[in-house]
Amino acid sequence: MCGIVGAIAGRNVVPILIEGLKRLEYRGYDSAGIAVLNGGLQRLRSTGRVVELEKIAGSLSATVGIAHTRWATHGVPSERNAHPHVSGGVSVVHNGIIENHDSMREELRGKGYKFASDTDTEVIAHLVHDHLRQGGPLFEAVRSATVELQGAYAIAVIDESDAGRIVVARHGAPLLLGLGVDENFAASDASALIQVTPRIIYLEDGDCAELSQSSLKIMDAFGNLVERRVHISQLSAASVELGQYKTFMQKEIFEQPMAVANTLEVVTSATALIPELFGARAGVIFKETNAVLILACGTSYHAGMVARYWLESLAGLPCNVEIASEYRYRESVSNPRCLVVTISQSGETADTLAALNFAKARGQENSLAICNVPESALIRSSDLRFLTRAGPEIGVASTKAFTTQLASLVLLAMVLAKVRGRLGKQWESEMLNSLRHLPAALTRVLGTEPQIVRWAECLAPHRHALFLGRGVHWPIAMEGALKLKEISYIHAEAYAAGELKHGPLALVDQDMPVFAIAPNDELLEKLKSNLQEVSARGGRLFVLADQDARLSEGSGTDVIRMPDHAGMLSPILHTIPLQMLAYHAAILRGNDVDKPRNLAKSVTVE
Repeated sequence: MCGIVGAIAGRNVVPILIEGLKRLEYRGYDSAGIAVLNGGLQRLRSTGRVVELEKIAGSLSATVGIAHTRWATHGVPSERNAHPHVSGGVSVVHNGIIENHDSMREELRGKGYKFASDTDTEVIAHLVHDHLRQGGPLFEAVRSATVELQGAYAIAVIDESDAGRIVVARHGAPLLLGLGVDENFAASDASALIQVTPRIIYLEDGDCAELSQSSLKIMDAFGNLVERRVHISQLSAASVELGQYKTFMQKEIFEQPMAVANTLEVVTSATALIPELFGARAGVIFKETNAVLILACGTSYHAGMVARYWLESLAGLPCNVEIASEYRYRESVSNPRCLVVTISQSGETADTLAALNFAKARGQENSLAICNVPESALIRSSDLRFLTRAGPEIGVASTKAFTTQLASLVLLAMVLAKVRGRLGKQWESEMLNSLRHLPAALTRVLGTEPQIVRWAECLAPHRHALFLGRGVHWPIAMEGALKLKEISYIHAEAYAAGELKHGPLALVDQDMPVFAIAPNDELLEKLKSNLQEVSARGGRLFVLADQDARLSEGSGTDVIRMPDHAGMLSPILHTIPLQMLAYHAAILRGNDVDKPRNLAKSVTVE
């Protein structure tokens, strides 16, 4: 990991490569580098930001080059471990993890190769070079090398003895091509190329491609020359620029009303719900579904946990939510009539893709992807799909992707309830009206920001915090704690409030701020009792309450009253104040909220 850019043109590609890396900074990284062919191979690397690489690149000029931002997996962040890696005149950039790198390293050492880094990637450079020594063009050397690799990879390779081409290959990690006029490009993300071309080809697993200035060839995993469909990217430069905002996370928090409106546009003018919102075969698949399995990671996992409440209460379907990175490493009971729902912002999360493949291999073939990227691997691997239409999310900590996932999941629960005869016409009409009202309600929630800032000022000096919720709001408390950890680096944990007296209450004192979600629902009175347990131990309480929740402020208790009570949609509304809390606490602590330490946006390795 984390970002790849390649370019071959009749003009200087160094500015294109640098700009591409800048547009990939949101993915998270700890070093950056560039290699170009200009009368020989030239390489520059830096452990600073891309702007530092840009400075040392100076007047560097070339018509062929590759560049990379690295998020450390093998080897500490350092210049010696930064990409590109070289072997002779060969240079390689790589996203992914090579699982058999130790054995390959020993084999290559036996052939006389010396290693200058601790990375798994350097193995690829030496392996390609070794195949070139045996004769044949760069394209065949790369193809032969990839046959020996185990694990996930997206690679771009150049060779100083063959300066007229770039060779790329992918397996288990995203890679795409950009088509220009007498120039061609490669990248791990379309956002890296929007400044040069909207014409994109998404490579399939096992593809190997050769790019020259005026031509392109692609060979699939079976050695067949193939043509892949050209897509016109809908990304715009404005969509990945800050505009009036100070940070991308701030921008994306405030984009949520529009993002949710775009996601729910499919039902804005509808008078009834239809299964085909989720794909042409949804009617058939939903009718035979007798259970739901949700697979996701991180924030998307929290969305799945909320969905479990909706699916079981609305549709009457048993629902299991699994952390994707754990699911395939245990023996589970397979159900061929189970609908496997995967949730991912990028659609390239390695653990989620592997979990989906595992579920299919166990006979659970009906799958639905809820995703923000239309041509992602997850979408292409699923029978059914629903696009969240959040637009590009640049901040590493997910915000609008989460709320649009929740909107998509409540819509799924409604459709499944209707298919199963559990959603009458009047209830269907009322819920559709609630969905139409949701963007306006989210806008009003954003108006609580001044009060949230005061909470953040109280929170920022602390090292720990507790988040409490009950029922469907417990996963929202978990998401609030995750956001705080991700960007403020304050240790935070979330608990179902009823669990307080079973252990966590021991942590409560005047130095442990406690944040609680208190909607006016059937669990409110029980939650109040839990909050009394905190107050009685001298804990400082911060409570997000509905207008009519009958919770009063007092010594040691601060209350922010939500502008709307949204019933079943309440978890979506309560998410936003917790996002703003984490954001402002991080800003007060002087952190880079868009690029939190040690984290990457799209986790394309296991």
